[in-house]
Amino acid sequence: MHTILCYGDSNTFGTNPGGGRWAVDQRWTGLLASMLGPSYRIIEEGLGGRTTVFDDPLEPKRNGLEYLPVSLQSHRPLDLVILSLGTNDCKSLNNANERIIAKGLEKLVVTVRNHPYGPGYPIPQVLVISPIHIGDDIESSIFASFDKGSAALSKRLADSIKVMAEQQHAYFFDAATVAASSPIDQLHMDKESHACLAKALHPLILSVFGEAETPKLPVEEAPRAKFFGFLKR
Repeated sequence: MHTILCYGDSNTFGTNPGGGRWAVDQRWTGLLASMLGPSYRIIEEGLGGRTTVFDDPLEPKRNGLEYLPVSLQSHRPLDLVILSLGTNDCKSLNNANERIIAKGLEKLVVTVRNHPYGPGYPIPQVLVISPIHIGDDIESSIFASFDKGSAALSKRLADSIKVMAEQQHAYFFDAATVAASSPIDQLHMDKESHACLAKALHPLILSVFGEAETPKLPVEEAPRAKFFGFLKR
């Protein structure tokens, strides 16, 4: 059995833009588990407000770098760690740019690789997911820490995160190529986007474990939504 840890924020948790939380069979992690079948185990580690490396005085205990070692230790052995963070780094109070956010994700990748798992435990592979875009009307939402600059910054993340993933020999996927934030709250995915993300990740993860081949399409026909920046280790 392949064990996959999905370490992310509220869109990994499955926050419903209309309130509450999407059901297990409606959020991308649950859908992905169904698609992959019984030979795969998906572990959800989503937390609303989680950042890569930043402390948020308005939402304490959301620093992803601080909790990641605990999660790695408690869920081992792991074969793959999916890191899906960056949206909350775009909060105006963090005063970060795309390069800083990519550097924060790099710290998480290095943490996964260098964690002392112990004798007999594998070092998991890493898939970095660049987040969906924040809605342009975010200032009309209830999320006071985001502004128009946050929305613009979220649209610049993918290229910097892709470069970082290449340098770290990690897998990469751009969630914004298949999913989007709901107009209801400008931040969280609706059911359709959860389904699209799961569908796009499914063949990629099979390929990580050598169970499927990545389709070889002409460049002009290859959809960025499916294999944008896909790297093999």
